[in-house]
Amino acid sequence: MITTMPKSPSHTSFFRILCLINVLCFLYLPSSFAEHTRRWRQSAYDEFLKGTAHGVAVRSDGRLELAPKFSLLADADASYLWSIRIDPKGTLYAAGGSPAKVFRFDSPGKPTVVFDSTDLSAQAMAFDSRGVLFVGTSPDGKVYRVSASGEKSVFFDPKTKYIWDLSFSPDGTLYVATGDKGQVFAVAPDGKGELFYSSDEAHIRVLAFDSNGNLVAGTEPSGRILRMSRSSSKTSARDSRDSKDSAAAKAEGFVLYETSRREITSLIAAPDGTIYVSAIGEKQRTGQAPTTVISTPQGTTTFTTGPVVNPGQAQPQQPFVPFPPIVSTSIYRISNEGAPEELWTSREDVVYSLGLASDGRLLAGTGNNGALLAIDGHGVFAHLAKSGSAQITGIARNSSGKVFLCTANPGKVYSVGPEYEAEGTFESRSFDAQLFSHWGRIEWWSPPSSGAAKSSTPSNDPRLEFFVRSGNTEDPGREWSRWFGPYTKSGSAMEAPPARFVQWKAVIHDGRPGDGIDWVSLAYLPRNVAPVIDGIALQETGVRAQSQAGISSGQPAPVTLKMPPSPNVSGVVVTQSSTL
Repeated sequence: MITTMPKSPSHTSFFRILCLINVLCFLYLPSSFAEHTRRWRQSAYDEFLKGTAHGVAVRSDGRLELAPKFSLLADADASYLWSIRIDPKGTLYAAGGSPAKVFRFDSPGKPTVVFDSTDLSAQAMAFDSRGVLFVGTSPDGKVYRVSASGEKSVFFDPKTKYIWDLSFSPDGTLYVATGDKGQVFAVAPDGKGELFYSSDEAHIRVLAFDSNGNLVAGTEPSGRILRMSRSSSKTSARDSRDSKDSAAAKAEGFVLYETSRREITSLIAAPDGTIYVSAIGEKQRTGQAPTTVISTPQGTTTFTTGPVVNPGQAQPQQPFVPFPPIVSTSIYRISNEGAPEELWTSREDVVYSLGLASDGRLLAGTGNNGALLAIDGHGVFAHLAKSGSAQITGIARNSSGKVFLCTANPGKVYSVGPEYEAEGTFESRSFDAQLFSHWGRIEWWSPPSSGAAKSSTPSNDPRLEFFVRSGNTEDPGREWSRWFGPYTKSGSAMEAPPARFVQWKAVIHDGRPGDGIDWVSLAYLPRNVAPVIDGIALQETGVRAQSQAGISSGQPAPVTLKMPPSPNVSGVVVTQSSTL
């Protein structure tokens, strides 16, 4: 029934209204031809990262491929591990706390405590050419010498708050990086130490030797990479007028690069002379109070400079901040000529450790999701695996190419590669088609493998298999259908029952490096559903149509059309009540 109440209707206005009613009626007609086949396609890194990978690496250029073998080596009896090293005989050690401990891993799953103390953390380790272990503890710690029988003795006391890193030079000198005065000490084999370098920074966080034998360091809070070398007597005399520490220091420093970040967390030197650096945190802005932020497995400690404290006045307690949930981070590459470039950056992952894989790729241990990344020379990175801990804090590699990781929260040790997984599995996230749908064909693209690894299965066996399941709940579970497949040819028809949600799984066999998937596409046809109109606006004519939203019950839905007053018509209201 259509009711009109015009005062002075014109033919033009009435014609407009009838046209709009026809449009509404057309929309309510059964639309068997309205739905068409749609496709859910996945080909981007962010999409793939939402899935679950086992033995499959997710690359930043949108590719799934087999990953190096990743396995748990041991679960240490520690809350966190901060340093991992390999002695000259190939035995693995890891240091951490709390309290300070060093573990030796003679066999998988059986760590032995070779050092412990009442200090909070065993922060750094190093081995001399004879395989003798040296351990640096923090805070207010010392450098200990640990004999083969496990006896410990104080080797050197820098009398500083923190001992951040230890590194031996080829001549047997032990270099000790400290804070909170930003000093580096050189300790002779007999334990006699001297101030080697005093910087303007609060902390010398990491040490390494470049391909030319120069000592390189990373600092905090300016995020600098320094190269230190022995200074001449003339230089030392000139510098002594600037600082009392310079008179005692035996080296001069040169800033190779000042990053845009606050703290250098890791630094490694490649055999070709390239230096890789990871840095985190935002630098202090102009007008802010000077602060020092130190990230360790225990948390992030922030020191803020306050007003001068008079004698007898209680000093304000320094705040303690746990691991920040989001801290900007970057990885830099400095060529052997000294040219710097930013290789990788993120505002989600915090890089705590760097290493080199046997294939030459740069490895980055991150937090606070405990993910291991591999970055090639062009900045393309791959998400290799996730540890069961929050942070990957140390990376070491033995002579056979196997990589070892230590973690924090909790403290564990993992092994990576060099062999690849024999089989990898990737499960996509569940996809919501929004409507009850029938599933069509599954398609994918997998370029031929670039690797030439030997096959462990007959050549006629498929190297790539797909499976599909469906359900009517967002989270896949026992209430979903079983997995249908395997589908080994792109374009195969899926057998999963009609439903609203769908998920696919890929299995890569044969363990060939380079095998992978570039994209996956699932076709589906939603079931036709009558449209529900909750509002239509015609801006040019000023006519507005609106229906009341409600649960479909087979009853006719009232539609009201309103048109503002015009010179000829003061108002028109049309009410339609019919079942379509």
